[in-house]
Amino acid sequence: MAQRILVADDEKEIADLVEVYLQNEGYEVDKCFSGQEALSRLEEGEYDLALLDVMMPGVDGFALCRRIRERFQFPVIMLTAKTEPVDRI
Repeated sequence: MAQRILVADDEKEIADLVEVYLQNEGYEVDKCFSGQEALSRLEEGEYDLALLDVMMPGVDGFALCRRIRERFQFPVIMLTAKTEPVDRI
């Protein structure tokens, strides 16, 4: 059974590209284009990893990560275009 990854990014082009690369490596990918949509998906299925955009409107990546940590223990990777060292730590 393929590992399942949740990708949440409000930029469709980025989410599509990430999906292609992950599927080429054999992963099952669920894409969401908002934090709220990602929260709904979390109720529907089990995931092995989440890739979250930091700067989504509404429920941003940080808020989504906090909600994930309330219930789940799978790894979370944050995607960001921020470049300042303090933003990357």
